[in-house]
Amino acid sequence: MTGLLDAPWFYWAVGVAIGFPVLLILLTELQNALRRRGSVLTRPVYLLRAYILPLGALLLLLVQAIQVNGEATPVRIVATVFGFVVLVLLLSGLNATLFQGAPEGTWRKRVPSIFLDVARFALIAVGVALIFAYIWGANVGGLFTALGISSIVLGLALQNSVGQIISGLLLLFEQPFRLGDWVDTATARGRVVEVNWRATHIETVAGLQITPNSVLAGQSFTNLSRPEGAHVITVQTVFALNDPPDDVCELLTRVAATLPQLRPGVQPSTLPLGGTEYATTIPLRSPADDAAARSTFLRWIWYAARRAALHLDEADDDFATEERLTASLRIVAPALRLGPGEESELVAHARLTRYAAEETLQFAGEVPRRMSFIVNGNVKLFVAGDDGEVVPVRTLSRGDFIGQTALTREAVSASARAVDEVTVVQVDREHVEELVARKPLLLQDIGRTIEDRRRSARRALAAVRD
Repeated sequence: MTGLLDAPWFYWAVGVAIGFPVLLILLTELQNALRRRGSVLTRPVYLLRAYILPLGALLLLLVQAIQVNGEATPVRIVATVFGFVVLVLLLSGLNATLFQGAPEGTWRKRVPSIFLDVARFALIAVGVALIFAYIWGANVGGLFTALGISSIVLGLALQNSVGQIISGLLLLFEQPFRLGDWVDTATARGRVVEVNWRATHIETVAGLQITPNSVLAGQSFTNLSRPEGAHVITVQTVFALNDPPDDVCELLTRVAATLPQLRPGVQPSTLPLGGTEYATTIPLRSPADDAAARSTFLRWIWYAARRAALHLDEADDDFATEERLTASLRIVAPALRLGPGEESELVAHARLTRYAAEETLQFAGEVPRRMSFIVNGNVKLFVAGDDGEVVPVRTLSRGDFIGQTALTREAVSASARAVDEVTVVQVDREHVEELVARKPLLLQDIGRTIEDRRRSARRALAAVRD
């Protein structure tokens, strides 16, 4: 018995016999706990339990307990497999601890995958070299020397291409923009759709612009998408010198505030630049809305300036002539219950004007100051649902009217938006009151219209809720 206890292999055999199952149980419990938590360390612990622990125990038994020579082929094979599994564990553990669990916005999260691939390749190369050098006794120094000389030769031959690749890698690492961001460079303005080692692909209105990363890395450019929610455009306009600046600023700001591309919760602003120039700053949801917002704004202020008797681009408006107004009143005469010749009496109190397509003629909840009678075009009535969606009520056309609650001084229940260019005859409240005083049937018509449109709005909302 004393000879057995003194044997050098005895304690190694007992240690492996006791330690292996104990460690196996502990690692199994740890793996199950990590799996339940969804931890990124589950795979490294699995590799440790399923491969490294058994191979390590086998290696100890062969070398220490059975005392097989370390240079024997079976020992070298087991040691080689053990070394490869340790290398895989090292790669998996570093990836899990450093990069998979990295918080958003940190440098670890921004590291491009190509950097990780290069680091993995270098680690594998060093690991394999160490395995062959220490386990099999191979001379790997000559191989590394040859690879180093070859790398220098290839680098000199391909310095331009390699320079672009390095610039691309640095650009990827810094990440001044992401896919989908809008950038403004010296050569292109558009949305980033692809970034590779060599070039950045920018989608512009003229097509796909391919910009080498070395060019981007060597010049300044603007990321229009960062910071988020801070993108604005500035539109400059010119009005006549005699137009009151306050009236012009109020008009431009009011029109900009109704743009569909406007960023919610933020208001536009207008500043006079001196002389006849004005600058309107419009906050937008995205740089993708730039062209549409600018086009819509310029189109709408063309109509709004003429309605406000202001002179955009110092131009006069000769649309509302007396002949055209008289002809328009004949079209809307049935809605006003005007008899033959009575429209001429209303010429002095009516106004002919136009609205652009998609422009809003009235907003739900406002109290109209006049009634508008449609001469040409179509107007869509709509209400806002519980979650803000647009619920159509009906479409008005030639001969219909809006602003019917001007007489009762109540808020309208539905908004009105032009489907196409709309021409209307507007009559102020006091002159409509004079008409209904002489024509009681007109008052009844207006009252029925008010109730009918309220019922239509309620039915439309109820249909959406159901």
